[in-house]
Amino acid sequence: MNGINYQKVLEETIEKHAKAGEVPRLLLHSCCAPCSSYCLEYLSNYFHITVFYYNPNIYPEEEYAKRVKEQQMFINKLPAVHKIEFVEGTFEPERFYESVKGLEDCKEGGERCFKCYELRLEETAKLAKEMEMDYFTTTLSISPLKNAGKLNEIGDRIAKKYGSLYLNSDFKKKNGYKRSVELSEEYGMYRQYYCGCVYSKAERDKEIAEKENR
Repeated sequence: MNGINYQKVLEETIEKHAKAGEVPRLLLHSCCAPCSSYCLEYLSNYFHITVFYYNPNIYPEEEYAKRVKEQQMFINKLPAVHKIEFVEGTFEPERFYESVKGLEDCKEGGERCFKCYELRLEETAKLAKEMEMDYFTTTLSISPLKNAGKLNEIGDRIAKKYGSLYLNSDFKKKNGYKRSVELSEEYGMYRQYYCGCVYSKAERDKEIAEKENR
């Protein structure tokens, strides 16, 4: 980690726009409805948000469809200050497999995940540019298993490439993850037991089996 407090950076960005009486447009990449819950509750007070659901890593396809439906349900039910829009990306698992080629055996949270972050953030940055958004960011940092420093580093690098602005953040701060769990329960949300890809599912299944056999 680089020691940057990304929550503080986010608060400073919000304060700057609030003082100017501005409500910027934000393209928010979402990995799933539960992770997006706190992010949307929090950010919709300050931004006009479009949720971008682009997750070619999800396995199997039925799981992908289930998560899309859950995301749309939550957006429709959340009483947001500013209306939240939704855009679904293309489900193209072959792009995910190509991007992580050779890293299949990495443990979750390592280099394979970093490549996956990059794939999804790059697609988000492209769309943010097309839609003339003020910022783009991702819900991924809300997970205690995700490396916020790496996410922000990748986001900032991709933002420079596309001439966009990455909204620095670490949504697990200020009890963000805890609040996402509460909101998931409040809205009766489906909470998946693995991150998303076939490799994370296999790793989690193995952990569960080992625990049951003790």
